[in-house]
Amino acid sequence: MAHQSPLIAIPRKTTNDVDWATPIRAIIANSYGESPSSYTEECSVLQRCRQDAVKGAGSDATARDLLYKYFGQLELLELRFSEMKVPFAWTDAFTLKSTTQTSLAFEKASIIHVLAAVLSSLASAGSRADGEGIKRSYFNSRASAGMLTYINDNFLHAPSNDLSREVVQLLIGIMMAQATEIFTEKLISEKKAPALVCRSANQVAGMYSTVVDDMKEFQGKGIFDRNWLSVLQTKAKLFASVAQYYRSTGDSAAGKHGMAVVRMKLADSLAQEAQRSAGQFQYSFVSTATPTLPHDAATSLFEICKAHASLCAEAKIQVNKDNDLIYHDMLPSEASLQSLEKLPPAAPITIQEVYSNQEVSKLIGPDIFARLVPMAVHESASMYSEEKAKLVRAEVERVDLSEGEIRATLEHLGLPALLTSWRRLANDDEEGEGDVEISGQLRRLAQDIQSGAPLDSLLRQLNSEREKCERDLRELNGMLDSESRECERMRVKYTPQFTQSPSGSRTAHYRNTITANLESLTAAASTDQQVSALWREIQPQIGVLSGGEAQLRQTAQQVASGQAPPSTPQGASLLDLQDEEIPSKSGLSEAEKDELKVMASQAQEKLDRLGKIRKERDDVLRDLKEKIQNDDVSSLLLLNRRSQDVEPQLFASELEKFRPYQGRIGAAISASQEALKDLSEIIDNVSQGNGVRQRQRGQKERQKRIRDWERSLERTGEQYSEVRAGAGKGLSYYESLTVVINDLSREVREYIRSRDSERNKMVAEIETRQRISGGSTGSDSRGLDSSMAGLSISRSPYASPPPPPPSAGSSGYPSLTPTSLPTPPGHSSTPHFPPPPPPPAPAKSPSNPYDFSSLGNLPSAFSTSSHQPSQPPPLHSSYSSSSSSSNPYPTPSAPHSGYTSPPPHSSYPPPPPARNPSANYYPPPSSTPQRQTSGSYPSYQPPPQQSHYQPPPQTSYQPPHQPQSQYAPPPPQTTYQPPSQPQYQPPSQQYQPPPNHPGSRPQYHPPSQHQPPYPSYAPPPSRQQYGQQQQQQQQYGQGGYQYR
Repeated sequence: MAHQSPLIAIPRKTTNDVDWATPIRAIIANSYGESPSSYTEECSVLQRCRQDAVKGAGSDATARDLLYKYFGQLELLELRFSEMKVPFAWTDAFTLKSTTQTSLAFEKASIIHVLAAVLSSLASAGSRADGEGIKRSYFNSRASAGMLTYINDNFLHAPSNDLSREVVQLLIGIMMAQATEIFTEKLISEKKAPALVCRSANQVAGMYSTVVDDMKEFQGKGIFDRNWLSVLQTKAKLFASVAQYYRSTGDSAAGKHGMAVVRMKLADSLAQEAQRSAGQFQYSFVSTATPTLPHDAATSLFEICKAHASLCAEAKIQVNKDNDLIYHDMLPSEASLQSLEKLPPAAPITIQEVYSNQEVSKLIGPDIFARLVPMAVHESASMYSEEKAKLVRAEVERVDLSEGEIRATLEHLGLPALLTSWRRLANDDEEGEGDVEISGQLRRLAQDIQSGAPLDSLLRQLNSEREKCERDLRELNGMLDSESRECERMRVKYTPQFTQSPSGSRTAHYRNTITANLESLTAAASTDQQVSALWREIQPQIGVLSGGEAQLRQTAQQVASGQAPPSTPQGASLLDLQDEEIPSKSGLSEAEKDELKVMASQAQEKLDRLGKIRKERDDVLRDLKEKIQNDDVSSLLLLNRRSQDVEPQLFASELEKFRPYQGRIGAAISASQEALKDLSEIIDNVSQGNGVRQRQRGQKERQKRIRDWERSLERTGEQYSEVRAGAGKGLSYYESLTVVINDLSREVREYIRSRDSERNKMVAEIETRQRISGGSTGSDSRGLDSSMAGLSISRSPYASPPPPPPSAGSSGYPSLTPTSLPTPPGHSSTPHFPPPPPPPAPAKSPSNPYDFSSLGNLPSAFSTSSHQPSQPPPLHSSYSSSSSSSNPYPTPSAPHSGYTSPPPHSSYPPPPPARNPSANYYPPPSSTPQRQTSGSYPSYQPPPQQSHYQPPPQTSYQPPHQPQSQYAPPPPQTTYQPPSQPQYQPPSQQYQPPPNHPGSRPQYHPPSQHQPPYPSYAPPPSRQQYGQQQQQQQQYGQGGYQYR
């Protein structure tokens, strides 16, 4: 049985248990802001992983795999918890001293040292009798050296002797020397060339000699076992002898017999020394005292040295004999011999190479704390995602461009419809000429119109709603006029006892709202007319679309044949269609038919191939998107987190994974271009025939007519949508206006009811006082009634001052004038509702009962002085009635009354035609201002005696020319004193009289835009005045005086 050369194994470090959970939970809570309790399972997994690696297994492959896994998890753990402090206690492998540190680097270095020890143990214990055993031992020795090299390169300050640079460097030398020894044994067993074996053996001898020299420095320090030195010295001499032996063999073969004899003598001498050294080691070796060496290390080493010494002795005798008897070559001295060459040693296997193996990656498994990702890794992953998005966008753009090119080319060539036409020509099929293919968009349009509600009913409903709104507004205006007439009639009849305030100023806000809404209705009516005009224009085309798909197809066939549709009048067709002469159809010869069939078959084949190419291209693009979507490099970014400027190189290398997909997409695009080129050539060849060219010309004209007709119907569909949208907006507008009118009607009726109640109560009290005062008063009253029968209310210079208008905040329905709409034209009434004629005058009264012109010299009912004449107040242009004839919405007049509708402020030009009836040309309805909340209406108290009303000077105002004469002030008379009986006191506040002398009255100042109009009274605009009654009110409100 052949003996195996003993190999030295590195001793293992030992450790104690540690607590991972507490520091990890603290870092999760403080640094990541997450709940530590959700990572309890991960902490337990990490704890079991460490226990299995350092305590669970021995020095076999299972222990190696557990150490691989634990160290890999430590690498990932350090990337997340680099600041973690855990007390790690490890025992020195040589001195058995315990060392404790809280750094993860110490834990990693210790684990790597243990892993190197396990690998060296596997190399030493493994059998090298076969080739696989030699490979495993060779790999484990080099991997062990690589682990130790990683310690020397990354951990500078060693806390223990076994991790110091000198000790680790010595261990690396031993592992590499043993690896080279294994390689030399393989060369010898395979009987390689003597020169190669000589160089390899010489390299082993040199490496062992270097290690022996380095180990002698540690003598007496109690670090290395003394048996290691004996093994290393013996092997250094043994492999030096092996090198000389194989060089002597090579020299003999080369004819250098003298040098061969000298080298053989040297090999025999070195072999004898190695044998003596092995004998001494065999005598002193105790296997239990040195567990790092095999138990048969001394015996095996001695037997190997003994066998080699015997071989050298026999070879020396034979060489000397051959040289003495045959060659007689001169023997050079040993000093003159040329030094032996060395074979370059193999490099250690680095830890990166070990962990790049797929089997090792599988052993590590998934990251235990994969849910915890540092923010820096998130940022780098976002950058990589942007790079992937750029790649996807570029490929999508390429595919879209290719698809657009294919569709445009097929549409230009008329495919695939052209192939159907070719087949019909080749088969003399004329029945298919009448079939017309209608676009899907046109069919959907016809279905929508057919299923929709009829527009005629919507337009009729639109007109009825508008007429109802106008009728309601005019009715409200008439109610206000009737109330005002009744108030003035009672005032004339019972003056001066009748103290109810005039209703003109109180109803101004109602009348403004009514006027504004009537103007809005005028603009809305213009928009309705445009919608109706557009509907009448498109009704014939809509009739075609509403007939269903059958009628649509029938009309399309008529258009394709060159005839106008039946619903279209002659000379005014949709597209100016007219009967055209269809080119005469000539048949094809048999040869042309056969050639056309062949070309159609080839074109169909190319078209099918193009479809497959497009499908494959789309499939590859979809696979590329899925692969990019599932690609995650967070683990790689996490591993390379501490590297500087590694992202560009890492991104470039990762994006190379998608290069095959890009290549396949590019190949598909090139193939589609080739297919399109072939189709174009086939169509060009077919078009050269006269018969085919003539038939195709007629077919193109037919298709052109169909396309033009379809575009016309599509435009009609757009106009139909505009009409329907305009009608819907109009109905919505009238619905909102109806709500406003209902609110306004409720306010107006409430106001009129309150006024009637107040007036009736006041009249009853006046009549009661008159009955109590006696018959004289009654006769005077009857004489006054008969005298004032001809006095006109509109020319009465006396009226109570108007109350202050309600504030903006209390108005529920402010007067809104449409500003975003065109100004409506001025006309007396809308075409639908002319103003009602005035009712006939009563037959029993031949003259106007309210004409008081004959009572111009009567004393003023509101005068307080019998000696001072009152000055007539000036008339202002804001109450002029010169433009009363231009009122677009005049109010019906009461019989024999001077009360007229207010004139408009200005004439309104006609609104411009609406380009888009669906646009919202309907103005928002004006809201109705709220009625005053007080329980009654204030009455006017006559001013004190010796007061004269003098308006302030008007510097910028010129009164207009009045065609009628000004009213003369009445002669000074004593003021009427009411009887001593209790008078009616309205519950609301009273107006205070103006100051006694003109100099103390406040001057007029225009109100600020931000100042509310109340309590200053400003005259309303001209369109708010209602006849000459407002001129009477102007006498008390022209100067903007304050009423408190």
